[in-house]
Amino acid sequence: MVWVYAISSLDFNYIYVRMSVNVSERLKRHNNRRERTTRPYAPYKLIYKEECENRIEARKREKYWKSGIGKEKLRELRNEE
Repeated sequence: MVWVYAISSLDFNYIYVRMSVNVSERLKRHNNRRERTTRPYAPYKLIYKEECENRIEARKREKYWKSGIGKEKLRELRNEE
């Protein structure tokens, strides 16, 4: 199974969407500043994750969450917490 996840920076207005087979391990890597793309905006909290059957479906969902409508929904989720 592949997961699509979204994380939000605790200090900046930054949301990152990606897919992974192990979300908890990826979140640790983001928070330990081991990922170049997200390093400047650490630390993060997980705001959304979704399980997909395969990488093709996960990629479709990832593209949706990275779109304007998807990002708006993620902002709403982040602000509810």
